[in-house]
Amino acid sequence: MLSAQKTAWEDFYNTDRIQEVRIKFKQKNWKDILDSLKLNGDEMLIGSISIGVNNFKNVGIRYRGSKSFKYGGDRNSFQIKLNQIDKEQNHQGYKKIMLSNALRDPSMVREVLGFEIARKYMKAPKANYVRLYVNGEFRGVFVNIEYVDDTFLEKNFQSSENTFFKCSRPDDDVKEEEGCKKKVSGTLVYEDDASCYMNNYEIKSEDGWDDLIGLTKALQGDVRKLETVLDVDQVLWMHAFNNVLVNLNSYAGDYSENYYLYQDAHGRFVPIVRDMNLCFGSYKNIKFKGSSLSLEELQELDPFLHSDNDSKPLISKLLKDPYYRKIYVSHVKTILQDNFLEGQYEKRAKELQKLITADMFRDKFKYYKHEQFLSSLTTTIGKRSKIPGLVELMSKRVKFLKKHAEVRGFAPEIGDVTVLGREKFSSNTVNSFIINSNVEKHAKKVRVHYRFSSDELYQVAYMKDDGNSNDGKAGDKVFGVEIKPEGKARSMEYYLVAENAVGVSSHPSHYMSEPLTISLDELNK
Repeated sequence: MLSAQKTAWEDFYNTDRIQEVRIKFKQKNWKDILDSLKLNGDEMLIGSISIGVNNFKNVGIRYRGSKSFKYGGDRNSFQIKLNQIDKEQNHQGYKKIMLSNALRDPSMVREVLGFEIARKYMKAPKANYVRLYVNGEFRGVFVNIEYVDDTFLEKNFQSSENTFFKCSRPDDDVKEEEGCKKKVSGTLVYEDDASCYMNNYEIKSEDGWDDLIGLTKALQGDVRKLETVLDVDQVLWMHAFNNVLVNLNSYAGDYSENYYLYQDAHGRFVPIVRDMNLCFGSYKNIKFKGSSLSLEELQELDPFLHSDNDSKPLISKLLKDPYYRKIYVSHVKTILQDNFLEGQYEKRAKELQKLITADMFRDKFKYYKHEQFLSSLTTTIGKRSKIPGLVELMSKRVKFLKKHAEVRGFAPEIGDVTVLGREKFSSNTVNSFIINSNVEKHAKKVRVHYRFSSDELYQVAYMKDDGNSNDGKAGDKVFGVEIKPEGKARSMEYYLVAENAVGVSSHPSHYMSEPLTISLDELNK
């Protein structure tokens, strides 16, 4: 087994430096062989590669992609399997490598920036850049995207054996079966005939079709019962992300594709986004419009796109529920605040382009001229494809979203959050968590989501402003609640969600990855 030592600066997916990957084939006609393998099955050509100073032998290599693959092309994407022969061979724990040719992205930042933003809110792959050489020849700058495989699942879910599906459009040559709904793709529309699911979902686990069918059936029923089979909050984050970034090569687009569903330890399906090369408006189809959206339509894309479209139940079912709709709007606001309102995305896009500019200049196989790469943030590229510049698109999109009636609505403001500790010089031990917070702007409900271990689901308790909940005086806008630890628990993770008539706010806003924490030991110091 060969495994490279991992250090912070040499992380294979570090976005601050360009990795160098060198592929070596014994065959001089390797391009012809890879073309043939791509067109005639799933076999791999055996070669060797080096990643920096680390060398790997007996590696499986083939072209990847469907729409991005071009027969005889000089810039096809690569799939590399380090453990093709030696099942233990890996690089920093990664056994597979996926190199994207960034089709229809003259800026070369859509995938790296898109995944970088997504990871703030969801389970999503890492991505950075690679200088790729094949048999000593520089083949160009490629985007290096983390594989969503067993390694990814173990890292993010602490398991890899649960039900796992890839949701994507059927291949063009797949015939639609009689009795099945037409052009369903990965919509999660319920089908009476179980065989109808086979063309629209690719099962990645040993079994699990009944689980997937159960999810589609649940989407027909009581929306509040969905949380037993679906991580609703992660789905709402995915919808908000896809909409704000105009990522239509996704569930939000015409084919409802390019995401995975993995069933976590609690039996809930969790979405995992994939394929970002067409985000930021590079893909423009939403089915019912009938043709590609114009730049203005992309800039003013309805934040509630598909909310009344029953053929997109993963959106319409959730956004018809008033509370989930408010949560969704809150997520839209958070994504805007974190990445767009102060031009953060533009600054980051320029940093990424600066990193690869010199290599792009000498990349003779790149799809676009160097002048187009340099102007791609501010200018539409291509007379037919009309790929919008990121800033050209998002500067007006941000303004549009800020002015939207529901997005600009006043959500509650959650003030300082305190947990009552032992009084100074007191001998009384604190045995529970008494939480207080001042919440302004007409909060009607304040919930505290809490758990006593990171592998548990959050429970919900309601905070009150009634004068009887360790909250001070009734009606003083200070809400309180007491939570008693279960079993031998002595610590707790938690976050607050406040709701008024028009909106919802959370504290902290990044509760998914950075919840508040408290322990009885701290309170009794």
